[in-house]
Order: sequence, then structure tokens, then C-alpha cells
Amino acid sequence: MEELQVEEVLNLLENENDRQLKAYLNELNISDVEELIDELPQHAVKFIETLSIKRAVNVFRILDFPTQERIIKKLQANKLTEIIRQLPPDDRTALFGELQGEAVKKLLVLLPDNDRKEALNLLGYAEDSVGRLMTPDFIAVKTDWTVSRVLSHIRRYGKNSETIDVVYVIDKDGVLLDDIRIREILLSDPEAKIGELTDNRLISLNVNDPQEEAINVFKMNNRVALPVVDDQDILLGIVTVDDILWIAHEEYTEDMHKMGGTQALDEPYLDVSVFELYKKRVVWLIVLFFGELLTITAMANFESQIAKVVILATFIPLIISSGGNSGSQAATLIIQAMALGEVTIKDWWNVMRREIISGIFLGTTLCLLSFCVILGWHIIMPFSEHYIRIGLVVGCSLVGVVLWGTLMGSMLPLLLKRLGADPAASSTPFVATLVDVTGLIIYFSFALLFLSGVLL
Repeated sequence: MEELQVEEVLNLLENENDRQLKAYLNELNISDVEELIDELPQHAVKFIETLSIKRAVNVFRILDFPTQERIIKKLQANKLTEIIRQLPPDDRTALFGELQGEAVKKLLVLLPDNDRKEALNLLGYAEDSVGRLMTPDFIAVKTDWTVSRVLSHIRRYGKNSETIDVVYVIDKDGVLLDDIRIREILLSDPEAKIGELTDNRLISLNVNDPQEEAINVFKMNNRVALPVVDDQDILLGIVTVDDILWIAHEEYTEDMHKMGGTQALDEPYLDVSVFELYKKRVVWLIVLFFGELLTITAMANFESQIAKVVILATFIPLIISSGGNSGSQAATLIIQAMALGEVTIKDWWNVMRREIISGIFLGTTLCLLSFCVILGWHIIMPFSEHYIRIGLVVGCSLVGVVLWGTLMGSMLPLLLKRLGADPAASSTPFVATLVDVTGLIIYFSFALLFLSGVLL
């Protein structure tokens, strides 16, 4: 939002020029009004009340939930009733799903009987299911209808549909048979039967499917909307791509938070209180704290070796950070691939095989690099007559640690998915902490192998 526009709106507000403010807001794009509310949150209610009802609904539906909640609490009763009644069923369900029980009851009372039943039905589906995303506003026709009759039906009921890009073909019992793009209907003979236009290449979602699965289906198929059916293939509603894009954004944000070692934030960062931020982050930090205690225990067990060969301690940060970095890289790649549907649990062997090869190549590269560094260090500043052995300890440890870190990072997300947990919970800090402990064991095991009887 340009600063000049914000200043202009502020001037209109200060002068209480509601007529000019309404004209100005109604000329803006919906996204510009949303940005204006972000810039001037204290005037959000005024903006919604000033807008024409249709534009107010379109702005309200794209606001984040905390802003919607603040507006609901202060909005005039008549305007609130209009907005709640005109919200698309899927957006209304999403709003009700976020609100507390008492607030939902107050809003449900505002709805006509049919809309109230519809809202309660949609809220009856599992929170992360496709059922929560669908809207029952769609165009359905029968196979024996002519194109002419279908077009008349669309003219009569199309304005109440979420989209008329696709028309759905059902039988007398409501079972979904096929879907037809409006383009094909418009270009067909008016007397042709709909059954003649079907190609039986139907793609649908089950009402109980996870929302993540719906994201993958949309990704793999070029569709603006997909039908939603129950276990008997009865058409219940449709899901549109705009809702899927919104969910995909939320899933991505949640995964990024978890991969960073924190619980997902339910609100924008600046809207979350400091205490809430503390609660979201402290659990992971405590878990990682106790994980690092294992690292201290591992080092304590090799205390005598460190005392005899002090230079071994110099390379500890290099060893454990290399393992942690390789593990974090692998975890990030696999979690992203799983989110996009490119990798499933069944692919575990292919993943492991590829990561073993990658780990060996990566570890060998760091091994050669470290050996050259140690050799150069000794030439410039001699530190031990056994520098070759020390170089072998560090180099071989890097191969082992990087290989192990790569395997841990790639396999943990798949294992968690197999156990029914969220793969993103194998966050990069968690993988790094696990690799720290095992990295020390690998490092000092190679030290005993190459330096036993010489320096140890």
C-alpha cells in the first residue's frame, strides 16, 4: 500500500467524510483494502462497515483470523449478520472452526435455518479433512438433459454457485458420474445430451481425505475445482483451488516453524504475545537441552583421550557441525519432497540408497579438504609428528559423521510418518542434536583406531 494512499484515507477519516471514503474504498482492489486494514488495524471495523456488502464480504474472507475475530467483536449487528450470511460456506466453516464454542453459537443464530444446518454439517467433519474445505454450492445436471436445458439451469442457479467453470453429472440417486467443463457445453449442439459429452475421466476427493492429500491432487491435475464425494460416491460438494492454495500456505508455514525447532504459530508473528512465543519455543529448547546433555556425557567418557591428545578437542566443533549440517540438509529435502507428494514411505529404500551414495561423496569431499587443511597447517606451524594419523582420524570421522547425519536426516521423517506423527517434527535442530552425540562416538572411535599405541 502506497504511503500517499494511506495518508489520503487518514484525511478522509479525520474529516469524517463517509461518503467520499466509501467511494474511495469501493474503487480500490480487494487486496488493496486488505493491505489498508493491515496498515490501519484500528480502523478495520470502519472500513468493513463503509464498504458495500459484497465487497465487505470479499475483503473479510481474505483477512487472517485474528483480524476477523477483532472485527466480529466490534461490528454492528446488522452488518455482521449480512456478512456471516453471505460468506461462502467453506469460508464460513473455516471461521467457525477457529472461533470458540460460545462465539460460534452467537453467529449460528444469525443464519437462516438451511444455512445453519449446512454449517453444522460441515463442522461435523474432522478438522483437517476435505469436508471442512468443501462448499455445497455447485451446478449438478443429469445425463439425459440436453445442452439447452443445462444452460437454462446455469442461468437460473449459476449465480449461487462457487464456480460454473465445471458442471457435475449425477444420476437419480446423486452419485457422481463425471464432470464437464463449461467450455465443452458452450461449444456443443444445444440438442445434444449431456451423456454424449462425458468422457469418464473423473477425478474426485473423498470427504474424509486429509487436506494435504487434496493439495497433491490439485497439484497433479490442472483443475480449478474438484468434486467431493462420500464413501458411496454421492456428490456432497466441491473444493476450489483458492481454498487449496490457502491451506497449502498454512501447511508450509507450519512445517517451516516445526523444522526450525518451534511449535507452529496460529497467528501472525506480531500478533502473538511474548508469553505465547515463549510457550511455543521453550518445549523444544528443553528437549534439545537434554539432548545436548548426552553430548556432554559422550565427551566425559573420552576425557582421558582428550587429556592425552589435546589437539583432538580442536576438531570437535568441525566434526559435529558437519554431521549436523548434512543431517539438516537431508531432513529439509525429504520433508519438502514428502509435502509435495514426491516421496512416500514406500520409497524408503530408494531414499536410503541415494542418501548413502550422497553421504559417501559428501563425506569424502570434506575428508580430502580437511586432510589438505591439516597438512597445510603442519607445514606452516608444525604441531605433531603424527599429523598424518591425526589427519586420518579427522578425515575418516568426517566421512562417517556426514554419512550418518545424511541417513538420520532422511530416514527420521519417513519413520515419523510411518508412526503416524508429523514428519516436520524431525526438525533440523532435533536431527543436529542426535548427530552431535553419535558424531562424538564416531570421532573418538577413529581416534582409538589410528592413535592407539601411538598417542593414546
